[in-house]
Amino acid sequence: MRYPTSTYRLQIRPGFTLDDAARLVPYLHRLGAGWVYLSPILTAVRGSEHGYDVADPTRVDPERGGEDGLARLAAAAHEAGMGVLVDIVPNHLGVDVPEQNPWWWSLLREGRDSRFAEAFDVDWAAGDGKILLPLLGSEADLDGLRLEGDRLYLGEMPLPVAEGSASPDDSPRDVAGRQHYELIPWREADTRLNYRRFFTVTSLAGVRVEVPWVFHAAHAEVRRWFDEGLADGLRIDHPDGLADPIEYLGRLRELTRNSYTVIEKILEADERLPSEFPCEGTTGYDALGLIDRLFIDTAGEARLNEVEATLRRRSPRPAGSPGSAGSGEEAGGGVDVEAVERTAKRMITSGPLRAEILRLARLVPAAADAHNLTEAGALPRPFASEDDVADALAEIAVAFPVYRTYFPHVPGEAELVDQTCRQAAGERPDLAETIMALAPLLTDPATELCVRFQQTTGMIMAKGVEDTAFYRLSRLGTLTEVGTDPGRFSIGLDEFHARMSEREASIPHSMTALTTHDTKRSEDARARISVLAEMADEWAQLLPRLLERAELPDGSLANLVWQAIVGAWPADAERLTGYALKAAREGALDTTWTEPNADFEDKLEALVHSAVSDPETRSLVEDFVARIKPYGASNALSAKLVQLAGPGVPDVYQGTEFWDRSLTDPDNRRPVDFEARDAALSALDVGSLVPLPTAEEAKLLVVSRALRLRRDRPELFEGYVPLKANGPAAAHLVGFRRGVRGAVVLATRLPAGLERRGGWGDTSVVLPRPTLNAFTGAVHEAGQLPLAKVLAELPVALLVPEEK
Repeated sequence: MRYPTSTYRLQIRPGFTLDDAARLVPYLHRLGAGWVYLSPILTAVRGSEHGYDVADPTRVDPERGGEDGLARLAAAAHEAGMGVLVDIVPNHLGVDVPEQNPWWWSLLREGRDSRFAEAFDVDWAAGDGKILLPLLGSEADLDGLRLEGDRLYLGEMPLPVAEGSASPDDSPRDVAGRQHYELIPWREADTRLNYRRFFTVTSLAGVRVEVPWVFHAAHAEVRRWFDEGLADGLRIDHPDGLADPIEYLGRLRELTRNSYTVIEKILEADERLPSEFPCEGTTGYDALGLIDRLFIDTAGEARLNEVEATLRRRSPRPAGSPGSAGSGEEAGGGVDVEAVERTAKRMITSGPLRAEILRLARLVPAAADAHNLTEAGALPRPFASEDDVADALAEIAVAFPVYRTYFPHVPGEAELVDQTCRQAAGERPDLAETIMALAPLLTDPATELCVRFQQTTGMIMAKGVEDTAFYRLSRLGTLTEVGTDPGRFSIGLDEFHARMSEREASIPHSMTALTTHDTKRSEDARARISVLAEMADEWAQLLPRLLERAELPDGSLANLVWQAIVGAWPADAERLTGYALKAAREGALDTTWTEPNADFEDKLEALVHSAVSDPETRSLVEDFVARIKPYGASNALSAKLVQLAGPGVPDVYQGTEFWDRSLTDPDNRRPVDFEARDAALSALDVGSLVPLPTAEEAKLLVVSRALRLRRDRPELFEGYVPLKANGPAAAHLVGFRRGVRGAVVLATRLPAGLERRGGWGDTSVVLPRPTLNAFTGAVHEAGQLPLAKVLAELPVALLVPEEK
């Protein structure tokens, strides 16, 4: 198998096509990137900026450059000695515009008789034989339908008409009633939807790739890429949504002839990727959480806990409601993270994903029958009430500590389900009997209930925790990132080294990432926000002054938004408002996507505009940012070097070789000025001065030199040996050596505290042999190396043996 030394992620879209990517290859090669890593390129709904709404999986998207564009990119990359990694989306198809999706169009037109009926996950019985489409504002919209030929039009959206279901004298509403689909109000989707989707997105319909012909039809184009040598590896989007991810990856291994594969798998804090997965690892969120927490000062935890708890107590919500005093979400002077997460997950199971829970409840009788639990055609008492069964299933899902199980492949998971059910029963004693009776049914992969429950828990975790609870927790924004545990504040050097050694031993080719298209804040924004843990008292004093300048009823949300403003600064009002509104609506405490609170959102926008336009507020922000900017830069450069030079395959997200302080999408998918980066790289390559740590070029220097070394001298990055410093400031150094004779990494942690204690002093490390600093060109002899010397110009150093 061919492994990448590193990857560089590009967002391919109508405004930046495969041909644009091909023209960028010379720059990426000079930067040192090993492989070009592409966002989804199969044909998406027209105009899609992200490509995850694939409407036709059988061809490369013409808007993104088409088949010829992919061929030109692959040729350019391979000629430069680079590989091509492509992101694919097996879990769902985009159905936002039915006419653009031939599979979905056929399903709507022909119903169960469609060739593609087996491809989609439809519960026909729940819709009385029809697919329920939540496309109406209200029932009155049916009166506005138009019939034109073999199409019904809902506004400007065409929908198919089944053969023989319409005549010239029929009203459009009557024709609609004879179709294989039923149009329902969109608000009813929460309880009535009868097809599997991606999370809560009704315009992304789940696909049953577990069916062999569906797998082959959906991957025929992907197979061609490998048959013709156009692609070298794959990134798999959301495999946890599939019926059997491990079996799917096994089939994919055959299709790609055992090519490099990583999966977008979210691992919880103490979870490891099961060895049964036939892939090289994950897309790197697990590494992100590990690296981030190394640069957070545990000394600031108590103060930041106090700030968050105080703000929540001041929020004027009814007692017992989410986020209020008395809601059960406070613990030990801080906020009970697990309680916040459970509350948010319950909101999801009782609201946006209630239809999925009800579908599981409908499967219980068949599962009980398979286990011989039915007597005389009746269910046993614990299953007698469908509402109780649904509530019990929801409570088990709320208590689930990981995304999902993988029956029957991974041993020991029956115990996990049993423990989870016991916890859920403790939370809901009134449902305890039903919950415990469900436990054995949820561990039998021969039943549809078990299969679909496994597909559902991940949806609830993602929507409840990452997309809701993470916007309700505000003690430190760095902690609420995709794939991380916000209950874990920081980690020490010993634990960090142990985890990195484990990664090198068990998943050496797994991807590592600091920024992706899905991160809620980019790496450099988080690196600056992390400084607040070192300056918790100063933040606690500044925040009330900011809150006074622009009052917001939700103090905790205001804290989160002010941190984002500081992390992203300088930023315009449009970018910051977009983030603030998304944070508020996702958190769903004071306003939501479906029921926006105009008064609250006006106050939120006023907060953002105060930061940007009010001279006094802006001065407070700018003064504080100036104060922490050097520390944020130190954190960012250090985290980047640890990622780039540490175990695994490091990914660089587009543009982040310069400072990038983006916030959540779509902010992190903005166009990148590659010309500026190309010019700066050329200047670095001919210049002799080391840039200041806060300069754009400092990040570019670290990224380019580390990537080039990984590509050109891969033998320097094998193995992992912790390197300890000697002296009074030893705790401020992250040091490791890649093997016995490999590269030596030196990076600074907790830079504000280091400055307060007077710098490195006589702290040093021992070098076993002479080395060259890849960033400064300085040569260091074997023996004691003073950190004050090697880290005088930059807070990081990458030391390598000189080539003979």
